[in-house]
Amino acid sequence: MDMVAKLSGRQKAIAGLVVVTAIIHIVLGITSGGTFLILFLLNGLSYLALLTALYFLPQMAGQRPLLRWVLVGFAALTVILYFVMNENPFSSVLGLVTKAVEVVLIFLLVTDN
Repeated sequence: MDMVAKLSGRQKAIAGLVVVTAIIHIVLGITSGGTFLILFLLNGLSYLALLTALYFLPQMAGQRPLLRWVLVGFAALTVILYFVMNENPFSSVLGLVTKAVEVVLIFLLVTDN
């Protein structure tokens, strides 16, 4: 059985952006510790779980439109909470780059058919 998903170029870009933001959140979780350890790890793992369900679980193929919107909402919530939870959100270049990745991810998800 062929285990490689047949993804369009846009879907490969979506997958790449999800993996990038997931890795950043997981690494930040590991390096920050405390309460942020849990929040960042759960965020990164949630991104990976949603990506897996969206493109790599054939059983979920019928739910792809819903999963796409769940991922849009999750990414939007992550962006909003970054600005709400940080006293000085514009001081972190990595934070802003990650939010830019998530905004592009949202755009690609919304425009994906």
